[in-house]
Amino acid sequence: MGNPLRDRRTPAELAACGQVIDFKDKITDFVRLATIVKADLDALDPAKIRPDWCDAEVCGRLVFGFSDAQFGLRAERPWPTLKGTVTTTIDAVCQRCLEPFRLPLIADLRLLFTTDAAMSVADGGCEVWELEQDTLRPLDLVDEALVMALPFAAMHVDDATCQGPDVLEEESRARIRPFAGLRSQMEQDD
Repeated sequence: MGNPLRDRRTPAELAACGQVIDFKDKITDFVRLATIVKADLDALDPAKIRPDWCDAEVCGRLVFGFSDAQFGLRAERPWPTLKGTVTTTIDAVCQRCLEPFRLPLIADLRLLFTTDAAMSVADGGCEVWELEQDTLRPLDLVDEALVMALPFAAMHVDDATCQGPDVLEEESRARIRPFAGLRSQMEQDD
């Protein structure tokens, strides 16, 4: 058996053996996330991009099991579940000041795997993950979870580190206003 993060197995197999996967990989191992980060950084001047952005570590722990009282689920039969947390820090472009910055990402996973599209879990706190295939790769789940954890518009958390408001203020002062004196001229003509 190879790397459990990359092996393709059924959720039931992973749950039956109580598979626990602790991992520390590079962002480039998570293709969708790395593609999005690269596309974001490609909009910048190359001198502003850290050359080692692709060496960012993605760390996490995944624990497979079956639905039971710990999840608060009441089902006819136990369903395979996944609990875990994944963290990384990516290079992103602030949408306010258009400068690069380090953005921490955290994805908490509480998934219940099913092939039943009508299955819903109201009180379990789990997201129902409908499988299109019998098997899955945990790496793909982590990649998807991190992509979903990306903010709609990445921005500096602290306004003091963001240069957006200052830049906008300077631009507004330097802006040419061709009609600025129009009111005073109109008042003089009356």
